[in-house]
Amino acid sequence: MRDHYTDFTSRGAEILAVGPNDMDSFKKYWEKENIPFIGLPDLDHVTARIYRQEVNLFKLGRMPLNCIVDAEGRIRYVQYGSSMSDTPDNETFLNVIDQINESST
Repeated sequence: MRDHYTDFTSRGAEILAVGPNDMDSFKKYWEKENIPFIGLPDLDHVTARIYRQEVNLFKLGRMPLNCIVDAEGRIRYVQYGSSMSDTPDNETFLNVIDQINESST
């Protein structure tokens, strides 16, 4: 997503990554990797619980959860991953965003 960030923002979308790390870890990683979007620490797992993100200690912790939330706060797309590599490609996200944008006009 980092390399295609402008593809998202040109569609009026913003990326928010939520993770179990603390603020310092996020800041160091984001700066080191030059990530242009927002990283939100969720050390107490509040956001993970709200969105019912699965935690599987045998698979290294939180399973991927990808959501697209529209401007009114409605979840329009959700994908619960079953492994750390189970994440849709950018084209999938961009297609959903395009469909949301088309239905809003």
